[in-house]
Amino acid sequence: MNEKKGLTRRGFLKKGAMVTAIGAVCTTGMVETASAKSGTYATLIDLTKCDGCGNEPIPKCVEACRKENEKKFPDPKEPIKDLWPQKGHDDWSKKRDVVNQLTPYNWTTIQKVDVDGEEFHIPRRCMHCDNPPCANLCPFGALNKYSDGSVVINHDLCMGGAKCKAVCPWHIPQRQSGVGLYLKLQPLPAGGGVMYKCDLCRDRIKKGQVPACVEACEKRLGGKKPLHFGRREEMVKNAHERAREIGGFIYGEEENGGTATLYVSRIPFERIDSKLKETKSNLLMGKVLNPLREVNGWAKGFLIGPLLSALGAIGLAIYHRREGKKKEKE
Repeated sequence: MNEKKGLTRRGFLKKGAMVTAIGAVCTTGMVETASAKSGTYATLIDLTKCDGCGNEPIPKCVEACRKENEKKFPDPKEPIKDLWPQKGHDDWSKKRDVVNQLTPYNWTTIQKVDVDGEEFHIPRRCMHCDNPPCANLCPFGALNKYSDGSVVINHDLCMGGAKCKAVCPWHIPQRQSGVGLYLKLQPLPAGGGVMYKCDLCRDRIKKGQVPACVEACEKRLGGKKPLHFGRREEMVKNAHERAREIGGFIYGEEENGGTATLYVSRIPFERIDSKLKETKSNLLMGKVLNPLREVNGWAKGFLIGPLLSALGAIGLAIYHRREGKKKEKE
């Protein structure tokens, strides 16, 4: 896959053609159901050991994630225009310090939930599904699933249509308006900014390093750390060993066909999910079973994707032509 961050007219046209092909596949119902593959990386989170960094101003995993990804955070242009044709937009730029929920400026958060008088702390970020609906159904082809296990949004291609959030079982991606390719194509009704989420620190993985959150957790707690990172097979094995030790339960091994974010807990995740629902949390932990089996129902809502991609390519070509004429005049 092309990992270059820059966007050219030729690249966008090529991407549009790819999305058209994907759209055709989706509409004929030929999308595979989710199933975990070998050789990928995963994070194991032991909820029996996470204390939410209660003695710290900000949880160390959250702090490390923000520091690592700060250079990728959006810098919107003011004034931010409303989404077309809706009346409104998503703007987190005035709330960049928010850490108790996922935002375009905060890709990891810690949930606190009380179950039978006991407080649990749950690190949350993208689950990095093995066969992610967001990447398979993005109308603009702006998400990629890589062989290391990471699911990454290409911020140069994303137009903030938020379909990734709509099909994500955990509603992880968050939108910031006033940024991205969409600004060059307005008023095309195809999005409204750029979507943001954890990318599993893919740049660090390529260098042989662990994700920033895992590294920060180990620096604080050493061998007692709740976050572990390695090959998925090893993390699944460790999860089962730990579950046997505590008579506990695993989350992420089978949900959505398997994910690269695994949890182990001594209480059932159904009870955790129930308590999260009571708090009206947007980040639940219910059972998710291969939603791509029902992809034909979703695909009907994405039929416009190939058309929008083509319009986007045309719009970008026109933009480049106008810019070229301006430069010639100057």
